[in-house]
Amino acid sequence: MTFGGPSLLISLAAVALVFAALHDIAFRTVPNWVSAVLAADGLMLGSLNEHLWADLACGFAVFALATICWWRGWLGGGDVKLLGATTILVPPTLVPGYIAAVALAGGGLAVIYLLLERVIPNPRRHHPAPLLWRVFVVECRRIHRRASLPYATAISAAALLMLAKG
Repeated sequence: MTFGGPSLLISLAAVALVFAALHDIAFRTVPNWVSAVLAADGLMLGSLNEHLWADLACGFAVFALATICWWRGWLGGGDVKLLGATTILVPPTLVPGYIAAVALAGGGLAVIYLLLERVIPNPRRHHPAPLLWRVFVVECRRIHRRASLPYATAISAAALLMLAKG
C-alpha cells in the first residue's frame, strides 16, 4: 500500500469494530458486510505482514469452534462471523490472548448488565422520541427481561485492544 499501509487498514478496522458494537447494542445484530470488511482488512494486513496463512488458519479454527457455540445456543450467528473475521485481523501470536480478552470482556459485560438491572428503571410507556432515546428505552427493557447481551461489544473491545498491542 502506498497511501497509509497498515495504519489505514487498522483505522478502517477500528471504525468497523465500533460500528459493529453500536449496531449490536441498538439492534442485536451484526451486519454481514461488517464481518466481510473486517475479514478482508485482516487478509490485507496478513499479506503485508507476511503471516496470511497463519491468520487464515487461526480465523478458520476460531470460526469453527464458535460455530459449535452457536449450535449450542451460546452465541449468535453474527457474533460467530464477527469473531472469525476479527481473529483474521489479530496477529497469530496474539490469538490466545485475544480469545481470553473476549471471554473477560464478555464476563464484564454480563456483570455490567446484571448491575444495570438493579439501577435502571423499567420504562412503562413508549412514546415517540429520538432514535438514541428509543434505543435506550429498548435496552432498558432488554436488561430487565435478561435478554441476550450485545456480545459484539465484547468482541470489538478485545479486538481493538489486540490491534493496539499488535
